[in-house]
Amino acid sequence: MYENILVYPMREEVIRLGFKELKSPRDVKELMNSRESIFIFVNSVCGCAASKARPGLAIAIKWAINNSKLPDKLYTVFAGVDTDSVNELRKHFKDYPPSSPQMGLMKNGELISLIQRDEIENKDADSVAQKIIRVFDKYC
Repeated sequence: MYENILVYPMREEVIRLGFKELKSPRDVKELMNSRESIFIFVNSVCGCAASKARPGLAIAIKWAINNSKLPDKLYTVFAGVDTDSVNELRKHFKDYPPSSPQMGLMKNGELISLIQRDEIENKDADSVAQKIIRVFDKYC
């Protein structure tokens, strides 16, 4: 577990983009009953989250707003901090190994797209943004 003081700036970076935090397994379970499109970001302290995932996410969210392609809801959990919430969420990513950072789009409670760490860590922020934009453009 990471200390909240350490991850606070990393959490805030995503919250400023419009993401709400899922702080309990119950929050995650309730979300899975939604009929809306939901984009969930599994945040992380790692370097690829700092230099690629979060900046790419910011670019993609701006694009989605400008192009009316934003998912209905944006949520986030923090790996290594929100352990129970992350574990509950990963039950819904069951066909994929645990990964952080990780980004999933769900509709009607079903996972329809997932971007894993291995699709983020060797890319730059613009490439990550383009992956997210393709998902938003196709499904939102």
